[in-house]
Amino acid sequence: MSLARLGDLAVANIALADVAMPELRKLTADLGMTSRLAILDDGYAVVVGRVDAPGAIRFDAALGRREMPHCSAVGKALLAALPRDEAQRIIERAALPQRTPRTITTVAGLMKELAATAERGYAIDDEEDNEGVACIGSCVFGRGGQAAGAISVTGLKPRDWRAKVGELAGRVKACASAVSRQLGHFA
Repeated sequence: MSLARLGDLAVANIALADVAMPELRKLTADLGMTSRLAILDDGYAVVVGRVDAPGAIRFDAALGRREMPHCSAVGKALLAALPRDEAQRIIERAALPQRTPRTITTVAGLMKELAATAERGYAIDDEEDNEGVACIGSCVFGRGGQAAGAISVTGLKPRDWRAKVGELAGRVKACASAVSRQLGHFA
């Protein structure tokens, strides 16, 4: 059944992946960071595309793997794009396990973070899923304005992380907007 479900996800997201993968390759080439494409499936972020950064470091981001959305940039970007009550239902159903000392583990705390994510247009994973790793993610929207997926960049957290967030967020948001436009979303 798991393979059938993954097959259904793959078929449903061919257009999204076809459009997004060239943009992810550009993003990775420009920033030197791993880029990912994920969708929301039954309350989980599922990675459906990835471009690894050059070099020896590889992040454990297997395609098709379900990730808890509360501690990943793609997950938070996807949840922030949902109506507030729908996002809260998903969050309340999840266990919100603590992955690192920085993981948000309360519904109230995560709802506050999702509101900030929606306002600024990007999500941050600041060592919330893995210590020493940081991510920035932004939602991709389809023709009808619904969340079609999310794009993120991932890398080892640099010492000057705070100074780099704005630049990285701008690049990720631009990439997500480019994919959204190709899917027919103009906002």
